[in-house]
This record gives sequence, structure tokens and C-alpha cells, in this order.
Amino acid sequence: MLRHTLFACAASLALASPAAAQLAASPDQLATTPLVTVQISEQLRSAPDEATISVGVTSRAPTAKAALTKNQAEMTKVMAVIRAAGIPDRHIQTDGVSLSADYRYETVNGVGEQKMIGYQAGNTVRVKTSDIDKLPDLLDRLASAGANSIYGPSFAIGDPLPIRARAKKQAMDRGLAEAREFARNAGFADVQLLSVQDSVSYRGTDMVVTGLRQMSVAAPAPPPPMPERSGGGIAPGQIETGVTLTLLYRMIR
Repeated sequence: MLRHTLFACAASLALASPAAAQLAASPDQLATTPLVTVQISEQLRSAPDEATISVGVTSRAPTAKAALTKNQAEMTKVMAVIRAAGIPDRHIQTDGVSLSADYRYETVNGVGEQKMIGYQAGNTVRVKTSDIDKLPDLLDRLASAGANSIYGPSFAIGDPLPIRARAKKQAMDRGLAEAREFARNAGFADVQLLSVQDSVSYRGTDMVVTGLRQMSVAAPAPPPPMPERSGGGIAPGQIETGVTLTLLYRMIR
């Protein structure tokens, strides 16, 4: 046990002396009081309460002006559906507006060539909703209104701070328990916290999305197939909030 204590003291002094110096610990104190560094990761899973989708309309016409006018009219119908669903303006954001020449690939005398047939105009908006259970119905109504490009959904937690605080509390409790175990195994009574460093990560887990796809704008296409009513074909899964704490303790008698 003595060898273990001496090793822990030497290693901790080499790695943690800057943090100890900030607390005005003298070299004598550090030499007689081993330090222990504990790294703890805690992950909590919770159901998402927000979903984001991208909805767009691509319109084609012989002239650029006609394509833009047609696209504006079709996008107005889609926006009416979005607002009728109770989604506030602050959760609706234009994601992109485009205008480009529209070509058709033809083969003439065995030689393939692109022929310009007009223009295509596009408009895409990003929409965030908290009514996840109503998402399949919303997608169905958007497609019926003329949306021919739907991508998503992506899920998130609107306010992750309470979950993060709970994860940090659990990580702190685990870190203290492990540090005390090291100290008691080395013949010390308890530990004193010197410093804390943390990092946070968020990622989705167990998310399944079916029935939705980004439609190509290279050629006219029907609206994307909507999820079936039974279960909606959409499983929000859970969002994992991860906290990693690096805790520095001083062993005390």
C-alpha cells in the first residue's frame, strides 16, 4: 500500500500541480498530501421535445419570371399550412432560394446532349415544431399543399440545461465516491475537492426515420410518400446528454 500511495503522489504532482498552485498549496503540503484525479462520464437519455424539418417547393416554367411567380404562389400554399399548424414565425426560417436553368437530356443521332427547356425556381424553409405526435399529419398536409422536397425530421431537446445539471450532479457524486475509495485504500480519512473541469456532448440515439427523403430537383417528381398512420413511421428515440468531469482531490488525514 505504501508503494501505491507514493506512486499516486508522484503522478498527481506531475499532472496536477498547476491547479494545486492556484490554491496556494505549499510544496511541503503537496509532498505530504497525495492528490488523486478522477475522470467521470455520465450519460442521461431523454425523449426529444422538438423536431425540425426542411420543406421546399421546386417550380418549373419556360421563363425565369414565370418560374419565380409560380414558385411564389406554390410556396404561399405551403406556408399557409405551416402557420395553420400553429407554428410561430420565430420557428420558420428560409433555408434557401434558387433560380437556375432547366435542362432535359436528349439523344440526337446517337449523341447525347442537354437541351435547355426553361427555368426552375426553388424555395426551402426550415420549420421547428414541438408537436412531435402530430408530425406525420403535418407532413401529409404539406405534401398535399404542393411541397415536393421534404427532409428530416431531426430531433432535439428544447432546454437541455436541467438534464445537464442532473448529469453533472450524478457525475460529481460518483467522482467523490471513487476519490474517497482511493483515499481510504491509501490510509487517508477523506478527500478535499481542489478543481473541476467539464465538457458536455449531445447526440441522438435510437432514432429511426422512414418514409421521408430529399426529392431530386433534376426532374419533376411526385410528393414524397408520407408515413403510415399506424405509428407514423417516425420514432423520435432519445437524445443522450453526456457530461465528462475531471475532478482533482487532495487526500486528507
